[in-house]
Parts: sequence; C-alpha cells; structure tokens
Amino acid sequence: MEELIFAEDIEKYYGNKNNLTKALDRVTFHVNRGEFTGIMGASGSGKTTLLNVLATVDTVTSGHIYYGKDDITVLSEDQKSDFRMENLGFVFQDFNLLDTLTLEENISLAMSLTGKGKKEIDTHTREIMERLGIWELRDKFPYQVSGGQKQRCACARALINRPRIIFADEPTGALDSKSARMLLETFIQMNEEMKATILMVTHDAFSASYCKRILFLKDGQIFHELVRGSQSRKDFLNEILDVLSVTGGDGDVR
Repeated sequence: MEELIFAEDIEKYYGNKNNLTKALDRVTFHVNRGEFTGIMGASGSGKTTLLNVLATVDTVTSGHIYYGKDDITVLSEDQKSDFRMENLGFVFQDFNLLDTLTLEENISLAMSLTGKGKKEIDTHTREIMERLGIWELRDKFPYQVSGGQKQRCACARALINRPRIIFADEPTGALDSKSARMLLETFIQMNEEMKATILMVTHDAFSASYCKRILFLKDGQIFHELVRGSQSRKDFLNEILDVLSVTGGDGDVR
C-alpha cells in the first residue's frame, strides 16, 4: 500500500520551562492511502494534539511529518494554509456549517474558494450530495435538517475538493445513536466506495469499531495498535474495549 503520511519522532510541548507539559512524546507511525484509521485514548492522552499537528493546525516542537516526500513541519503559515485547502478535508463535532447558506451552498463554497468554475462546482456538488443521499435537501438551511443530515453535509463539504485525507475530530459526539450510526456508515461508504483516506479521533468504542486500524495513545505515546482484519465489527469492538480497560480510555459504547 502507498504510504500517505509518515510521522517521525514528533514531540509537542506546551507552556514554558517553569510549567512544561509534554503532549506528544516521540510519536512515530504511518497512514497508508485508503485507510480508515482511528486514534483513541483517555482525556489528555494527546489524541487531539496529534490530529492538530498532522493537519497543520498546530506545530510540532520537534520531529517531522511527511506527506509523501513533502515535510509539512518546515512550511510557512501561508504555505500551511494553501496545503490545508489543497490536500485536507475536515469533519467536526459541531458541524461548522454556515446557517445563512443552504446545504448546497455550504458544500459548493468550499470548492469555489479554490477558484474552480461554476459549472464544475455545480456538477461536482450535485454528484457528492447524491452519493451521500442529501441532494433532495439541497435547498434546506442547516436549522431545517437533523443532526445526522448536517453531518452528512459536512462530509460532502470535506470531500468536495478530493482531499488526500479527511480528519474527523469526535464526529459523532453531538449525535444521537441513530444519527451516529448513519454517519459512520457514511464514512464506510466514503472509504470503500469513494476511496477516501480517513483519520478519526474518538473516545467512543462503538465509533472506533468501524475503523480498519486503531492507534491507542497513552501519556502522549502510541502504546498499542489494533488491526481489524477479517474479524466482525462486534468482535473488533470487544477487542477495543479490552484495550481501553487497560489504558483507562473512556470506552463509551452507544
């Protein structure tokens, strides 16, 4: 498989020399193209910090992060902004949709910022919305649809520019159990049918069981990894819960 991301000995410190916190401690791992990978760990384990440095939202204190041959740790702020727009998609817990725009406009806006023409934007927006089952909601505003429909809109927005990877930070956190299942099935569709590479931070064992591989963080270090392989999602869920019982992870099950 083609390696998409390689993180090498990354460390992240917060604070000053009198009050220093090490959030990431010599973390090394890779993500292959087409993977659906989860990051789990107890509160304060470093999982959100890890996502933020991979997404160029935060900077590492030391170490390197490569996307192919490109080392993103040496980019300027302007270069990082361009890199995010051209390569990354994001799905957040609180949707981050603009209330004054329709669902279609929320999605097409992300593509219009890249300077594409209106015909291409309209065609691609419709295609993405149809594939995710929300085209019939195109003229609705966010306040007129359910949480699960908002999150599918957020997924469409994340996919619209064909990013190299999609980062999802606790994407099911604001959803009820039915909507959470719908979103996770959407992620599976995005991953398996649309070949999207997804990296998801979650504290929820049920959500994590949809992943193909899970990295477990403890005290800023990766201490364990699970690969689903051919086992059922139910068996994978039980394996995840066993690991969380050791790590002190929250291990919520919907």
